[in-house]
Amino acid sequence: MTLFEALGGSPTIEKLVETFYWRMQDQSEYAYLRKLHPDDLSRAQDRLFKYLTGWTGGPPLFVEEFGHPRLRARHLHVAIDTRGRDEWLACMEQALEDCVPDAALRRHLKDALTPLADHMRNSADR
Repeated sequence: MTLFEALGGSPTIEKLVETFYWRMQDQSEYAYLRKLHPDDLSRAQDRLFKYLTGWTGGPPLFVEEFGHPRLRARHLHVAIDTRGRDEWLACMEQALEDCVPDAALRRHLKDALTPLADHMRNSADR
């Protein structure tokens, strides 16, 4: 069974991404993270959904539309420092708690996302 299937497929990933961006936009503890995303979030939300779908073993939606993810290169225009990484992870962890009832599955996802988020840092801490 893939991680995609264990999560419940597209409906769960869609809910996870929606919850993540809702928290980022509406909760003050993520104001720094939100400032890193000055544009309308609908495009970012769509891309994260497509990326996570393929990353978890579902259909490779992101790759089919945009090619290889090259995540770090695609984010070089955004100065991501330790605080940005930490807020992204905290926001995602809260979204996971809201959307993924299985604690072991949440832990697995957080453990897999942490080095990915760390890899995205491309700026010195301010």
